[in-house]
Amino acid sequence: MQFGVIGSGSWATALAKILTDNGNTIHWWIRNNDTIAYMEKRRHNPHYLSGAYFEPSQIKLNSDIKTVVAQSDIIVIAVPSAYVENAFEQLSADMLKGKKIISAVKGILPSENQLLNDYLSTHFGFSESDYFAVLGPCHAEEVASEKLSYLTFSGSDKVTCTDIATYFKTEYLNTVINTDVLGVQYAAVLKNIYALGSGIAHGLEYGDNFLSVYIANSANEMVGFLRKLNNSSAATDSHNYAASVYLGDLLVTCYSLYSRNRTFGNMIGKGYSVKAAQLELNMVAEGYNASKCIYLMNDSVKAVMPIASAIYGILWEHMPVEEGFKKIETFLE
Repeated sequence: MQFGVIGSGSWATALAKILTDNGNTIHWWIRNNDTIAYMEKRRHNPHYLSGAYFEPSQIKLNSDIKTVVAQSDIIVIAVPSAYVENAFEQLSADMLKGKKIISAVKGILPSENQLLNDYLSTHFGFSESDYFAVLGPCHAEEVASEKLSYLTFSGSDKVTCTDIATYFKTEYLNTVINTDVLGVQYAAVLKNIYALGSGIAHGLEYGDNFLSVYIANSANEMVGFLRKLNNSSAATDSHNYAASVYLGDLLVTCYSLYSRNRTFGNMIGKGYSVKAAQLELNMVAEGYNASKCIYLMNDSVKAVMPIASAIYGILWEHMPVEEGFKKIETFLE
């Protein structure tokens, strides 16, 4: 099986490490030729997870995405959601025929407010049965240091999903199978918004007691949205929203110092402007664009989302952070 990896950030690098540690050769699309030259010489990514070294014979680096796609059976997409369309602009529907795609994108494509599977279906006629999503809870930094982690693979074709997951299972990485493709992707989007809020709370010097209540209520709000999305009630819902891919990913993203969304939010809470925080972070915090996408989407979903709405107000409508969190306080139980 030939794997392609699209992207060169920390998550793409972590997934590349997992695949190569398992003995797989990967075709790796990296836009910047200087980065490719560096990696070919020094065997590690100069910008992300620089402690993760690669065996040169196992990585086929290329700045031509068409070549990488053509040489791959399974393509892992691991670029920030805002850059997906730009990465795919050179590809055609024919180039994706017969391929399996694994989404490691943890956001909504902002131009059309779509998940990656919706975008692929709309613009490339890509089959949902050939689409899979890989989620956490799993920080790239802990993968790089080989600390025991768990990945959840979700797909409508459970047999193929299980088979794909075997290529990622290592001594430090366990895999879990899930069939709620839509729900796990939206959970990944929402947890970034709530983690950004967690960071704001920390920047405002709220304590652990408040944060535990905030996260518990965020989890409840997330479940309410997912149930509305699935048009299901608590009585008939078969999904276990306490599972690691839902609740676990929310917890680690809200609490961990590795979380870029928490870090971004912390800056906002301390008084940084959005632009200043973006420049300081120098990485994409998916929760920023996601907060607007979910706010707009909820016009049709109609879930009760006071926390996500307040975070949207802070980030996009210039609501003072103290005012936004005073509003949040009134809704917490």
